Amino acid sequence: MDDTDKRRAIADRLREARRLSGLSQGQVAQIMGLHRPSVSEVEAGNRRVSAEELSKFAEIYEVSVGYLTGDAPESLALDDPRLELAARELQKLKPESLDKLLRALAALRATDEKGGA
Repeated sequence: MDDTDKRRAIADRLREARRLSGLSQGQVAQIMGLHRPSVSEVEAGNRRVSAEELSKFAEIYEVSVGYLTGDAPESLALDDPRLELAARELQKLKPESLDKLLRALAALRATDEKGGA
């Protein structure tokens, strides 16, 4: 994976993590002391992100830096039977309940990646 591909992969994970956190680019920019276009450029893969910024993004989104860089596992095996069960249950949820669940899952994933209980 070359530098451009790596930057795009990080950008995709940053965008996904922000959305799962329920934050806008403007809100993230304000928290980080950046301009909103800077966050947009990072999420588009057009702007490099410093180690300090990456750490701050991880803190805001409650995920590990390893997740954002692609160095941490991101999924279960596709043949895991729990995925089919989960998919059936997810179909039954209202959109707002699904959004709440996705935020809770992001928090759980962050706890798991940090070695929590």
